[in-house]
Amino acid sequence: MAQDHKITRRVVTAIDENGKSYIAEDGPTPASRTVDARPGYVVNNIWITGAAPDLVGAPDGIEAHEGVLPPPGGTVLRVIDYPPDPEDPEELARQFEGMFGKLFEDAGRPGGEGAHPGMHTTETVDYAIVIEGELTAIMENDETVLKAGDVLIQRGTNHAWSNKSGKPAKVAFVLIGGRWE
Repeated sequence: MAQDHKITRRVVTAIDENGKSYIAEDGPTPASRTVDARPGYVVNNIWITGAAPDLVGAPDGIEAHEGVLPPPGGTVLRVIDYPPDPEDPEELARQFEGMFGKLFEDAGRPGGEGAHPGMHTTETVDYAIVIEGELTAIMENDETVLKAGDVLIQRGTNHAWSNKSGKPAKVAFVLIGGRWE
């Protein structure tokens, strides 16, 4: 089922053969993904780097990237559109199962009794920057509402994202490959 969605514009700079900077690309991100089970949920994977330090002029590999995790020691930048959560808890669980099954199979899913169906872990440090709307960051012991302009630093914790606002939300994420210990 095709979904209408806004693809994030991606502008990429480079250095030409004369050492001068220029705009190498300006257009839609080449790696936009949707999930039929969760209408309105759009993942725009923007850029990926290999292990740090990466060559600043390294070619883009985002079109081949699968899953949530960046390469070991690398980064991935993505912008996600979150539709409002459905009111029916069974529908919410079905949507999250479809989302994790299609896009994010590599995320840890510890779950637990009474846990939000979107709870997951990643061996990463993540910068989550709310661009539009509001989103609830759910931890095992508490939660907080993030609004446009807020930034959350996620450090490998078991967490979920919930849009309880009734309106779409847009969040930019930078995931940095890490290690548990």
